[in-house]
Amino acid sequence: MKISIIGTGIYGLSLALNIANNNHQVIMWSESKELVDNFKKTHSLKSLANIKIPKNITVTNSLKNALYNTDLIIMVTSAKYVRETCLNMQEFYNNKIPIAIASKGIENTTCNFLSDIIKSILKTKHIAIISGPTFATDLINFEPSALSIASNSRKAKSLISMALQSNHLKLRDNNDLYGTQMCGSIKNVIAIASGILDGLGYKESTRAFLLTESLHDIKELLEKLECNPKTILSYAGIGDLILTAGSSKSRNYQYGILLGKKASEKKINDYLKNNTVEGYYTLQSIKELTKNRKIKMPIINIIYDIAINHKEPNILIDFLINKN
Repeated sequence: MKISIIGTGIYGLSLALNIANNNHQVIMWSESKELVDNFKKTHSLKSLANIKIPKNITVTNSLKNALYNTDLIIMVTSAKYVRETCLNMQEFYNNKIPIAIASKGIENTTCNFLSDIIKSILKTKHIAIISGPTFATDLINFEPSALSIASNSRKAKSLISMALQSNHLKLRDNNDLYGTQMCGSIKNVIAIASGILDGLGYKESTRAFLLTESLHDIKELLEKLECNPKTILSYAGIGDLILTAGSSKSRNYQYGILLGKKASEKKINDYLKNNTVEGYYTLQSIKELTKNRKIKMPIINIIYDIAINHKEPNILIDFLINKN
């Protein structure tokens, strides 16, 4: 098969390496001509310059070339660029080709899920969500890992399975597109809160306290959004939450540490500028989404007050202790 990966970040590369290891052809798209030219010279990407990239992975800055005669498209751009990227893809896209969304987040301006953006622009029924407890570095090293695949398209599920399933990567499918996306989005926000606790000097017991309360809140949120509450028990749910909110490898967690330590505004802004912190972007979307749908989600308001309104990070502890 030929698989097109839209985006050349480290997570996109980790998926590409796993697909290539299954003997498929992979073409990765980047808007950066400089990156593509450098790849042609060195056969490496800046995100992982020391990783040897196999010959069945190529890179292009032409969407026409990336999408030509492809069997499957995997979207790994940052959530805030998904709409723009889809608009640019329109001219070259065949709507019978499944699109798997590995990007995580909810659009700020509209509070739309990424699947809705892609469906409205590219007019396809073959949409899937890839989400689960996988750090890019672990996938690159072929550590035993697992992913949830959410889709109502048998074709999408089948092609994703052929592309990614292996003796070190397990896939488990469901039909809950919105619940899987919500779990994959909100876990980045909870990871910020977990980092805040670390920055304040609290230990693992307090983190477990936060995660347990968060699981209950996410389950209630899924029910109110008419998603399957059992999705919280999936790889995309509790699996990804434990990983992202419990590891210093997470950029969301690291951002939370800066907030907890009350780092300077310059240091925090520099971190946001130089790192993709999806939880910061998603926090604003989820707050607006819950407000618009009149859903109470106090933990989101607390994290928002710390991150956006610059309130004292200790209010997170006060909230956990006094929460009903």
